[in-house]
Amino acid sequence: MEVKKDILWRVYLIYFIICLFGVAIISKIFIVQFSEGDKWRAQAESFSTKFFDIEAVRGNIYDANGSLLATSLPYYETGMDVNTEAITKEIFYDNVDSLAYHLSNLFKDKTQKEYKKLLITARKNGDRWVVLQRGVSFTQMQQMKKFPLLRKGKNKGGFIYLQTNKRERPFQFLAARTIGKLNENGTGKSYGLEVAYNNYLEGISGHRLMQKIAGNVWRPINDDNEIEPEDGNDIVSTIDINVQDVAENSLMNCLKKHGADHGCLVLMEIKTGEVKAIANLTRNPKDTSMYLENLNYAVGVATVPGSTFKLPSLVAVMEDYNVKLEEKVEVGNGIYFFGKDKVADSHRPAKPVYSVQECFEQSSNVGITKLISRYYSRYPQKYIDRLYKMNLNSTMNVSLPGEAIPYIKNTSDKTWSAISLPWISYGYETRITPLQILNFYSAIANNGKMMRPMFIKEIRDRGKTTKIFEPEIINPSICSQATVKKAKTMMEGVVIRGTGKSLAASNYQIAGKTGTAQIGKVNGKMLYQASFVGYFPADNPKYSCIVVVSAPSGDAYYGGVVAGPVFKDVADKVYSTSLEIHKEINSIQPKYATKAPVTKGGDQKELTAVLKKLNVPMQSNNLKAEWVSSITKDSTSVSLLSKNAEEMLKHGLIPDLIGMTAQDVLYLLENNGVRVRLFGKGSVAVQSINAGSSFTKGTQIILQLI
Repeated sequence: MEVKKDILWRVYLIYFIICLFGVAIISKIFIVQFSEGDKWRAQAESFSTKFFDIEAVRGNIYDANGSLLATSLPYYETGMDVNTEAITKEIFYDNVDSLAYHLSNLFKDKTQKEYKKLLITARKNGDRWVVLQRGVSFTQMQQMKKFPLLRKGKNKGGFIYLQTNKRERPFQFLAARTIGKLNENGTGKSYGLEVAYNNYLEGISGHRLMQKIAGNVWRPINDDNEIEPEDGNDIVSTIDINVQDVAENSLMNCLKKHGADHGCLVLMEIKTGEVKAIANLTRNPKDTSMYLENLNYAVGVATVPGSTFKLPSLVAVMEDYNVKLEEKVEVGNGIYFFGKDKVADSHRPAKPVYSVQECFEQSSNVGITKLISRYYSRYPQKYIDRLYKMNLNSTMNVSLPGEAIPYIKNTSDKTWSAISLPWISYGYETRITPLQILNFYSAIANNGKMMRPMFIKEIRDRGKTTKIFEPEIINPSICSQATVKKAKTMMEGVVIRGTGKSLAASNYQIAGKTGTAQIGKVNGKMLYQASFVGYFPADNPKYSCIVVVSAPSGDAYYGGVVAGPVFKDVADKVYSTSLEIHKEINSIQPKYATKAPVTKGGDQKELTAVLKKLNVPMQSNNLKAEWVSSITKDSTSVSLLSKNAEEMLKHGLIPDLIGMTAQDVLYLLENNGVRVRLFGKGSVAVQSINAGSSFTKGTQIILQLI
């Protein structure tokens, strides 16, 4: 019995101890969970580690000659663990003055005392991380590594730095829209070559093990990355930065001069489709005197092309009906009605009947619309089909993102009407990008072969070429060679005798077409889009170029006056620096025959004296006339045509002033009481009052010179 009691007592004791132990455990759990929970959670977090991605260095973008257009530069966030075990109290206070001095001297954002206070305060507060400076350049970083304490590194000096890469463009705004930008932080937009070739440029990210310390700050555990990043490949663009510089500056000056809203320019190599320069400038809303590259108008905006679309129209009718350049079109006084809708020329025709060649040279809206209607009025879809066959209704699938979709109305469209055919024929009721118009003109210059515009030549990995981009053909033949020959003849005539006379160059010939389109009204004032598109040299085409200037605010808005000078600036630069365009000196045969110079109208006696001095053959239809216009025939002789200017003025009638110089028209008109307002330079191309109209003293006439 005593034994049994002894056993039970021991069992109860053990049971009691176990229960007591259980209560202690449960109590401790409650204490840890609810009383000390925050403390232990914070401590646990302070020892957490995590792998972070390390950004690879993005590849460079070069121009065609090796100049750097975009690169990634390293920048650093620098900090210091002022309470690391290796920095004792004595070491810290022996060096803090000197460290503060060097930091202040390098960054100049705080005084020595302010830096010293920052470091000492962090030391007293037990901080394990104090930010010294953000956005530190590589050069500054190398200097910091030599500062007191910091020179000992991470473990002994508490120096910690994290690298980030920042994209820089050495040429700042030059070709900025084309080079582009990659949206990495979820704001703004991505565009340009940076996006189109991101898979080559971005590289492969590395990994770095980091530890969270007090203050919710992550810092690297090791000096080296656990997985090193692989740098991106470099890309070589087709852009020539020297030509790009001329293009942007010339376009900028043009926009400022004419107070335009925006403009664009593209220069392309005809045989390959390589884009050598592309500029897109928009007026800065914050400073209307300045322009920025905010939108790629050349690629991303389809607009009314205006008269530059007359070439596709004439190519179509020549291809379908073998229309000759000599075929006649009655243009009358430059006004024609399609039902109740009027088509008018920008200036009164010099004669009532033009040839097809002259319709194009003088950019006669009436002539072009009547010609297209003559052949296609019964079957308008045939005209539309021909435009489609020449790839004018489809995108070119260029590598730059955001290419706009062109629109050429089909006869099945609900908005097709009786005036759609004539309106489309000279560039209305249609939308097309400047780059696509340029590509069509390039195809003509390339004997009908249409190339895809190129922006990239090759990919490089550490200087070694890994991929070459070859030229691509969109359409091997947009039309026959006979039509190509006619189209080239027409475009050469525009610069020799037509609306593009101001582009005539002394050392090489330009071929192209002017364009002036109405794009809307603001406060009752009509807005225009001026353009010029063409190629050079005309006898052996190498480069094509288009210039578009939208909404010039002044009285000058014609393509030859506004856009033409920009085209010529770029053409002159390219011609002067491209040796392959020039003929070898030894291959040039001497020519002894006198070549007739370009001659402007004016006083017949003065012109006769000059031409005789130059031994230039000439003939006049009225030797007694005082004022004449001139026509150069076959580059060998000059014909002088009587204007009867003084006789008309005596009878109160405005004479024909086309082709006369500013000096002569001022003398003639102002001596007879007519106030003259001039725009442009050169000879008179457009007069606001038609020849033969009556006037009174004090009447104002506006003259456009080109």
